[in-house]
Amino acid sequence: MAIGRFSILTRNTNGTVPPPQEAPAAEPVKAPEPALPPDFDPAVLRQRLLDAKLRIHGRIIDEINLATIEKIPLKELRPQIHALVAQHVATERLVLNATEFEQFVDDILNEMTGLGPIEPLLKDDTVNDILINTHRQIYVERRGVLELSDARFKDEAHLLRIINKIVSTVGRRVDESQPMCDARLLDGSRVNVAIKPVAVDGPLVSIRKFSKRPYSMEKLVENNALSREMAAVLAAAVKGRVTVLVSGGTGSGKTTMLNALSSYISPKERLITIEDAAELQLQQPHVGRMETRPPNIEGKGEIRQRELVKNALRMRPDRIVVGECRGEEAFDMLQAMNTGHEGSMTTIHANTTRDALGRLETMIGMAGFPMTIQSLRNQIASAIRMVIQLQRMSDGKRRVVTVSEVTGIEGDVIQMQEIFRYNRTGTLEDGTIQGSFQATGVRPKFLADLASRGITVPSSYFDPSKAQ
Repeated sequence: MAIGRFSILTRNTNGTVPPPQEAPAAEPVKAPEPALPPDFDPAVLRQRLLDAKLRIHGRIIDEINLATIEKIPLKELRPQIHALVAQHVATERLVLNATEFEQFVDDILNEMTGLGPIEPLLKDDTVNDILINTHRQIYVERRGVLELSDARFKDEAHLLRIINKIVSTVGRRVDESQPMCDARLLDGSRVNVAIKPVAVDGPLVSIRKFSKRPYSMEKLVENNALSREMAAVLAAAVKGRVTVLVSGGTGSGKTTMLNALSSYISPKERLITIEDAAELQLQQPHVGRMETRPPNIEGKGEIRQRELVKNALRMRPDRIVVGECRGEEAFDMLQAMNTGHEGSMTTIHANTTRDALGRLETMIGMAGFPMTIQSLRNQIASAIRMVIQLQRMSDGKRRVVTVSEVTGIEGDVIQMQEIFRYNRTGTLEDGTIQGSFQATGVRPKFLADLASRGITVPSSYFDPSKAQ
């Protein structure tokens, strides 16, 4: 079968392509079947269709020339798959109306060129996270709320095939000897995989979707993630090269905040980003992106964040942005911040701003250098100037709950002062949290540094009597 410049049919033994077959009419022939009983379970029908889809997919794979699939534009591939599916649907005696048939063709295309059952979810802009709990359940997050999806995998083998398709695309692997893996999709979406034996009941997959249009600070203000005054102060701090630590729990919006903050970095500066799985969307023209690498099957070749941070210092960066500090690389990151790379940024998992500094202290200790508590905390106090605490609340909304400034150290205690906070006042019947952002009345000490750079922030932004 040939349409346009390409044919997807496998060649005959003599090297020729089988003669073209006329494509069937758009409406597939329906084979007569007895009417379904009134108490027929729709779930049984869905399972039958899923079984048939995978069976037909296997047969089509045997018939086509896989080497040509990647070269064929979708607009030329779809009519050929459409014709092949129609033939097999008639053979299988499946009763499908026109809409169901087109959906069936889409499913087959997703199996061949995409990621099977989750491909429609990846294309759905309302979905933020896709959470696969074995082949039996797929949950999605929409507007901060989890809901069960109708999408399903046929069995564990089907899910494992899709997992291997994801991780192999970015040069990673997942198997019994290495059952956990961080990867990313080609569009930048972040993927975490765990399979047996660590995943007891079957494979677990978490996908944090890549936003085609990264959130700007203005958009975060519109979504009530922070006040306009807070946004202006954060923007001024980034422009004035104040070193920022973004703290929060899982899914609290740390990467989103990091992307929004980075938009205020001068386009004249050179940025180096370091991540486990590259997902930052910096808008500057001069960005070098680096990504860690896991060990190979022989346990060799691993490249950790710490090596990347060290290497970044040799690449003449103006600022270094680490997607997430989670280990010994925190020591090298602090060294960078203290040696001419002011304005660098990173994120950390913690529940409060004070906990964030405590975790940072623990991570530096993992580097194994003999340092006293006093000298270690001196390093932190001189490197970090601002800590932004984010929280994903019970109504699904992400908010900045605290903005604090690190002011120095007294004895062996790091001193901090809160600049802004979110005051929660109540909860509506539908679960929506009520509250407001408020200045504490404290003027940050870094305002003097900003003023020396020609950046001014109105005093009214820090007035606690004014609503924000």
